[in-house]
Amino acid sequence: SSWMDSMPRHTHGSLIERDILTKGDPMKPPRKGAALKYVNRFVHATLEGNASTTPTTLKVEQEILLILSGKGTITAGKKSLSLYPGIAALVPADLAFVMANTGSEPLSMYLINEPTPQGFRPNKEILVRDENVIPISSTNGHWVHIVKQLFTTADGMGTLESVITVGFEPMTIGHPHSHVEGVEEVWTAIEGTSIAFIGKQLRMQPPGTGYMIPPNGNTPPANINTTDKPVKLYYFAR
Repeated sequence: SSWMDSMPRHTHGSLIERDILTKGDPMKPPRKGAALKYVNRFVHATLEGNASTTPTTLKVEQEILLILSGKGTITAGKKSLSLYPGIAALVPADLAFVMANTGSEPLSMYLINEPTPQGFRPNKEILVRDENVIPISSTNGHWVHIVKQLFTTADGMGTLESVITVGFEPMTIGHPHSHVEGVEEVWTAIEGTSIAFIGKQLRMQPPGTGYMIPPNGNTPPANINTTDKPVKLYYFAR
């Protein structure tokens, strides 16, 4: 599913969200993209130039942001952090925050909204990581994945276990592998267009397009970079 095929709606006062994947049934989605079982929603979000969100406090849920374009700030309490392409932010539950676009161009991002389980103790502050300077943690996962780790469970996520970026060099393919019930794994293009190989089907995957691996143990996916330039995907999983 691609956010470009979704209708916009407003959240956080003035943030414009367009769905990529939403809550539903991973084996029998009731509508296009409604395949998530554990995560609430995964969207592309935009804050228009010089705009700000209203003060927002997440309850029984958290949000993970990955900035794609533009520049701005995110403020919670007395702490204000810069937002620019490559910045990832884990916004915990029970903390009032505001995002502001400090430029004239749209501030765009991928936004994951995850539920927090009963008894969960969220972080006290927003946690920010800069993908631009994070060292590569692996270059041979599933044969060729070039991985940068953004967040893990230990960082304060409530449902998800891993949020990473994955690079693919030209003319490479990741190792096809399937998953069983209980696993929720999503792949979304950030830079470049690759081929999504999912079971018996092939799909072009340009930026903004994401897929969730069917948890049936019988649909191995992989991404294939047939171009002469690297491509990069965004991955999150439970």
